[in-house]
This record gives sequence, structure tokens and C-alpha cells, in this order.
Amino acid sequence: MLKAFPENLSIGVLVIIHRSPKYETNIEESIGTKCRIAIKVAEEKEPIKPATAYFAPAGYHLLVEPDRSLSLDVSEPVNFCRPSIDVTMQSTADVYGASVAAVLLSGANQDGAQGMQTIRNAGGLCIVQHPEYAEIKAMPEAAIARGAATLILNDEELVVFSQELNNHILKRD
Repeated sequence: MLKAFPENLSIGVLVIIHRSPKYETNIEESIGTKCRIAIKVAEEKEPIKPATAYFAPAGYHLLVEPDRSLSLDVSEPVNFCRPSIDVTMQSTADVYGASVAAVLLSGANQDGAQGMQTIRNAGGLCIVQHPEYAEIKAMPEAAIARGAATLILNDEELVVFSQELNNHILKRD
């Protein structure tokens, strides 16, 4: 999906991957070489900029502040996770409300289902990967069971959504 975003993407993207601070990864560098938008690890008090994907660092919850900057938090894990998808989605819904578009992909627990419900209740768009296409079905299934999904898309449809999202946003503005 990140590869499908155009270089003039008018929004910032937050990416939460469950990963342990015990192990060093280079996912941002690896993905960054294949994308037209900037890919980076989120930093404390960093303003959210268009055409940039911010990855939550291992061991930190990623929050969106009312001034639309990012903050990092080391409070207790949620759903056994830090970073937690729920935490990020809930803070994003609090700040952006109906302007949020969230996507939930493959994963092994229920993290993200509550956050998706919060975004949907705020009027945002909630897209869930079809469980048949997920490597691990638990997270998409949990969001769907909760009734949090606005759309359930297969992998090809997720890429098309990524390509069309910017045009939709620009038309709306």
C-alpha cells in the first residue's frame, strides 16, 4: 500500500507494526527505497507532514496530539502490545474525527478492533483487509466481528484504494 501512494500525497500516514525493542529492524529503510513518499521512524513532538509515513518505534505507543504533532508514550502495553494500534487510532480519532481513514491488516490478536470502532464512531473510514488475504486472520476478524469495518477489501483492492485516496482527498478540499 505504501508503494502505491503518490509523491504528492496530501496527508501523513501513521504505521503501527507490533515489534519488540529487543530486536533491531530496518523495515523503514527497506520500504523507503520502494516508495514515493518519505518513510521514517516517528519522533517526539514531530509535526505530521503530508507525503510522509511515520512508523511507531518499537517499545512506544504513538499518539497524535491536539496540535497535530506526534508523541511517544511508554505507558502499559494494550492488548499485550506497545506500540498498540488501538492507542494510535483512538488518539487519531480524537484529533481528526471524521477525516480519518484507517486500514487494519494481518495480525495475531485483537489490537486495532477497538481503535477502528472509535474511528468509525467518529465518522471516519475504516478499511479492513479481508481475512482470506491476511497472513494471520485474528486482527481483521476481530474488527469485522465488532462491526467496525466500513469496507472489507482484498489485497488488490487495498492497492487501488491507496492509489485513489489522494484524489478523493483533493476533490473534497
